[in-house]
Amino acid sequence: MHTDTERCVRAVQSKDARFDGWFYTAVLTTGIYCRPSCPAVPPKPRHMVFHPSAAACQQAGFRACKRCRPDASPGSPEWNVRADLVARAMRLIADGVVDREGVTGLAARLGYSTRQIERQLLAELGAGPLALARAQRARTARLLVETTGLPMADVAFAAGFSSVRAFNDTVREVFALSPSELRTRAPKHAAAGAPGVIALRLPFRAPLHPDNLFGHLAATAVPGVEEWREGSYRRTLRLPYGQGIVALSPHPDHIACRLALSDHRDLTVAISRCRRLLDLDADPVAVDERLRADPALAPLVDKAPGRRVPRTADEAEFAVRAVLGQQVSTAAARTHAARLVMAHGTPVDDPEGGLTHLFPAPEELAALDPDTLAMPRTRRTTLTTLVRRLADGDLRLGADSDWPKTRAALLALPGFGPWTADVIAMRALGDPDAFLPTDLGVRRAARALGLPSTPAALTTRAAAWRPWRAYAVQYLWATDSHPINVLPT
Repeated sequence: MHTDTERCVRAVQSKDARFDGWFYTAVLTTGIYCRPSCPAVPPKPRHMVFHPSAAACQQAGFRACKRCRPDASPGSPEWNVRADLVARAMRLIADGVVDREGVTGLAARLGYSTRQIERQLLAELGAGPLALARAQRARTARLLVETTGLPMADVAFAAGFSSVRAFNDTVREVFALSPSELRTRAPKHAAAGAPGVIALRLPFRAPLHPDNLFGHLAATAVPGVEEWREGSYRRTLRLPYGQGIVALSPHPDHIACRLALSDHRDLTVAISRCRRLLDLDADPVAVDERLRADPALAPLVDKAPGRRVPRTADEAEFAVRAVLGQQVSTAAARTHAARLVMAHGTPVDDPEGGLTHLFPAPEELAALDPDTLAMPRTRRTTLTTLVRRLADGDLRLGADSDWPKTRAALLALPGFGPWTADVIAMRALGDPDAFLPTDLGVRRAARALGLPSTPAALTTRAAAWRPWRAYAVQYLWATDSHPINVLPT
C-alpha cells in the first residue's frame, strides 16, 4: 500500500487508525516516522514519504514519534493473509527465529538461500531480516524498560541484544531517548502489575467482537493448562527459553496482557503468540465488507462486526487436541486432553493456583502407551501417528507452514479427514480461507439462513466469501447458543 501515495496521504490526513501497521509515514522536515493515526497535525504532503515497515523507516534514518509510538502499531494483516515466502519469513521473524538462529536459521526453515530471502524482503519491506529483527528488538526493549524494573543490562540481553552498548545505541537511534529517559517518560498505565509480571496493552484494529473469541477459548479450555478467571483467559506457554503464564482480558480499545515469564528473553515470542492466539492483526473492515456483500451473512455481520478466529499459542498442541475432539463433545475432548496433561505434562508453578501444567510436547507424547488411551482403536492410531510424525520432524506445524502443503500432509495421515485438516489449518496454521463445509454447526446454521447445507453446494456458495471463509465460519457458528459463543461472566 505504501506505493499508493494519494491513498496514504488521505489516510494520514483523516487520521484513519484502520491503516496503522499497513504503512508508516516518514516526515522529511522533522526526521521522525509516525503511524497514520498520529494525533499530531499532519505534515504537508510534499514532506511525507511512506515506508512499508518500521525497520525501513529506521534504515532510512528516521526515529519513532514520541506521541503516536508507531512501534506499538498492530502488525500488518498481510502476513496473516498470505502464505508466500515473505509472509512466512515475517511470521518467523515475529516469533524470534532470527534472534535465536540467525538469518541462516531463518533460511533453513524456509528452504531458501539467505540471499533469496534478503532480496525479497528488501524488495517488499525496504529492510532485510537483520534490520527487521533489530526493529523488533528495539520494540521489546522499550516494553521491558517501560513495564519492568529490570536493570538496563538485564533488559538489553532479554531483548536480544548482544551487548549493552548495542542496546543503548539502538534505543537512542530509534527513539531519540536514552533507556533511562524512556523509563522516566513511561505512561502510568504501563507500570501497573504485580512483582515479576509484565503488564502490556495489545493493540488491535477496531472493531473487535470478543464474545466468540474468548468464549471459544474458555469453553474448550483444558483443565490445568487453561482457565477463565475474573474476566481473563489464562493459560500456560511453552517458550524457547522457558515457560510462562499469560492472562488476557478484553477491553474496548485494547487487550490487557499480563505475562509472567521464567526467562525474559521469551517476551517477544510470547507477545507474538498471544497476538496470533487472538487474531489481533486481522483487518476486520476488509473481512466484514466481503462477507456483508452476501445477503445471508449481512445481518450476522451487522449484528456483531469484528469477529476474530480463535487460534492457538501452540500449533502441535492444537493438532493433538483436534484429534482428541474427533466425533466427541466439547466436554469429552476436554476430559481426554486433561488426562494427557496430568500424565505427561510438565508441572508449572502458578501463584494464583489455577494452572498446573504445560501441555505435553510431541516428544513427550511419542512414548505413551496407546493402550492407556480411553478411545477407539482407530483414533488411538491417528493420535500416535500424529505425535510420532511431529516428534520426528517429518511433519512441521508452525508460523512458517505452507498452508496447502501442510494440509495435504495432514490428509495423508491415517484417520485425518477434511474436517480435522481444515480446523487445524484454520485455528493452528492461521489460514484465513480455511473452511469447514462438513461441520455440523456450520451446516445447521447454513440451513437456518437458507444457504445450501450439503458440503459440495455450500462450498460452491462460499466461493464468494474468499479469502475470508474462516471468518464466515465464526459468523455461522455464532448463530448457535453453544457456550463457545458467550463471553464468560
